[in-house]
Amino acid sequence: MTRIPAADPCQGLEGDFYARHFALEARDDTLILNMGPQHPSTHGVLRVLLEMDGEYIVRSEPVLGYIHRMHEAMAQNRAYVQFFPNMGRVDYLHALAWNWAWAGAVERLAGIEVPARAEFIRVIVTELNRINSHLLWWGAYLLDLGAVTPIMYAFEDREIVMDMLQEITGSRLTYAAFRFGGFCADVTPGFVRDAYAFLDRMPERLEMYRQLVSGNVILRGRLEDVGVIDRMMARRYGATGPVLRGSGVAYDVRRAEPYGAYPLFDFPVPTREEGDSMARYLVRMDEIEASLAIIRQALDGLPEGHHLHPDAPRGKWKPPAGESYFAVEGARGKIGVYLASDGSEIPYRVKLRSPSFSNLSLFPELARGTLLSDAVAILGSLDLVIPEIDR
Repeated sequence: MTRIPAADPCQGLEGDFYARHFALEARDDTLILNMGPQHPSTHGVLRVLLEMDGEYIVRSEPVLGYIHRMHEAMAQNRAYVQFFPNMGRVDYLHALAWNWAWAGAVERLAGIEVPARAEFIRVIVTELNRINSHLLWWGAYLLDLGAVTPIMYAFEDREIVMDMLQEITGSRLTYAAFRFGGFCADVTPGFVRDAYAFLDRMPERLEMYRQLVSGNVILRGRLEDVGVIDRMMARRYGATGPVLRGSGVAYDVRRAEPYGAYPLFDFPVPTREEGDSMARYLVRMDEIEASLAIIRQALDGLPEGHHLHPDAPRGKWKPPAGESYFAVEGARGKIGVYLASDGSEIPYRVKLRSPSFSNLSLFPELARGTLLSDAVAILGSLDLVIPEIDR
């Protein structure tokens, strides 16, 4: 019997697989438009399919996977310590937070102790890395919106932080500096001196940023009442980080699921009730100040002792069989690592929870009915890191 092939529902439609299927639900009087995967405002290989009615977005659909590298599969094919370099590449802007998530999951599984001094060092470097991430977002976001000068100021401050982190990690971007049971190196007198100088410098710089940009009437016109996310919408999509806190929810993993030395420090969790792009902007600016406060407390109270536990595992070793989960607060939200061990030298299963994936998932609903120019402002306000989404 001859089998008759099913009719192709996309027959006659133009484009690749994704575009043709997206076009199936399109109206006759609309235009299908590709935003990305090589678009300056998507900050990486992110592609968004748009159905346009003139300048207005009728529907949108992100297409992922252009930079998928199978990090989870790689974790299941190498020793535990060998996965640290991957953590610096999942989110290259807040690599030390991902370092901490991986180290924390393994330490919780194996019951590894971390010296108090190492916990303080972890806080200091991770908060410096968070400031650097927010500064890059600030400069690049404004560049997306047409302001060229601010990114020059942001990079001037970022260079100072990168110089400091390079001194004790050996890297400037894709850090692999955490170790099971501590940190790769102790802080030096030069690092402490430079860190205090940076803390003294930044309040004046942030005030300059406010005067230069935050109160600008053009910026406020682009961001206020644009891309409004209410609390329920943020929760429905699992949004975290500044995206959630910009909708008035004071959820921060450092407070909700305390880890490391964070319970010892006094710091605010900035929130805004408006839920628009401007609210997310202001939350990140406030978080820079909060990070500065945490770093100063950590430097003032830095205990004596080891930066790495003397009995910490080195090289290939075998943790006990079992499961663990560890979460940290990254610059974009909640980072989670689930780990299952069968007692061998190689993880049995690793699952990574990235905040950018959840934060991006609300974009189709958020962009519906907005202007195309506002889509750039909305995407930028989510502060996406595409390798983290694809991971």
